[in-house]
Amino acid sequence: MSLRLFVALDLPPAARDALAAAGAAADRDIWRPVAPEALHITLAFLGARPPDDVSVIQPILAGEDGRPAPRLALGAPLLLPPRRARVLTVEVADPDGTLHALQARVSDALARAGVYTPEQRPFRAHVTIGRLRPRVKPPREAGIALEPVAFTGEAVTLYVSRLHPSGARYEALGRAALI
Repeated sequence: MSLRLFVALDLPPAARDALAAAGAAADRDIWRPVAPEALHITLAFLGARPPDDVSVIQPILAGEDGRPAPRLALGAPLLLPPRRARVLTVEVADPDGTLHALQARVSDALARAGVYTPEQRPFRAHVTIGRLRPRVKPPREAGIALEPVAFTGEAVTLYVSRLHPSGARYEALGRAALI
């Protein structure tokens, strides 16, 4: 048995509410909105991992406990991947680079522990707010507007993702609070 794992930055209620409203405003014939409690910024998607890896990952998260939270802002809607979009996302602005530094620290520590292979493409901070419905042609534009919202991340969390027909469900396995 393996666990589908990822590490994410948790969002405060104001950011989640704004993102959930944007997802709900998207065309429901095209996009399936992501549930508000599932909104997050993925720092590292580990994929299918043995359950024993959880005990290796938790001390890495604990190393982030009490560190300063990244100061961020919600940006423009964005379709990913750009050519044949499968997800509707919102860019996250990282004006002082603290989110990118956090992602690099976590990614490097996970790679050194042997539980993660970093992606080749650069980290692109975003939150997925909708997933393309089956057998629907992806649009060329997001078709939504979003008010800018400034916020700080709340915590770095290790999640297990359990796939269901109605969408993935996430369960926290470990958490490091940021200040």
